[in-house]
Amino acid sequence: MVFPREVLNRLRWTEGESLDEAVIWYIHRGAPGDNIRIHGTALRSLGRTFFETEEASIPYHRILRIDYRGETLFEKDARAKGLR
Repeated sequence: MVFPREVLNRLRWTEGESLDEAVIWYIHRGAPGDNIRIHGTALRSLGRTFFETEEASIPYHRILRIDYRGETLFEKDARAKGLR
C-alpha cells in the first residue's frame, strides 16, 4: 500500500517531477461535499504527520486523492472516486 506522504515526497524529490503539478483533495469539514482541492503550489512544507499550506496544517490521513499530470497516484477509498 502506498501512503500519501510517500507520494508527495516522491514528487518533491524525484528529478523530472514536481509538486507544482499535483492536485490534492482532502477532507475539509464545512466545505461543499466536506472536501477541498488544492494544487501542489499551495504546499509550504511536508512534515512527518501533516503537510502545511499558508492557512493550515493538514494531517496526511485527511488526504482523499492525489493526481499528477492527469494520473491518479493515490486514492484513499470510495469517497475519492468522482472528485472533480
